[in-house]
Amino acid sequence: MSLPGLTILTKRADFVAASRARRVSRPAFTVQMRKSERTEGIRVGFTCSKKVGNAVARNRAKRRLREAARLVLAKQGKSGCDYVLIGRRDTTASRPFDQLCHDLETALKDLHAT
Repeated sequence: MSLPGLTILTKRADFVAASRARRVSRPAFTVQMRKSERTEGIRVGFTCSKKVGNAVARNRAKRRLREAARLVLAKQGKSGCDYVLIGRRDTTASRPFDQLCHDLETALKDLHAT
């Protein structure tokens, strides 16, 4: 799967490295961002633990996060950065999509400000 203008993170090492970086939490998700010296462009990863629900619920939450990232990160993400979006139980799948996108926009502003 590919998102226009974004590269998908697939290696565990990239997720682990992002887990030690800056993070911002919003009602529907948490965003982790780390500056990556070895890559150009915007890389993004998505994860939802079993706490989010069964496979259907996790997949739905990740689909919503992918679409929000496609719309927001492609425009407001910084080149050379890795982003990981972590879904939350109930709220990621049920939050209105426009609020989900707004949450991602404000999270990116907070991450880029520091």
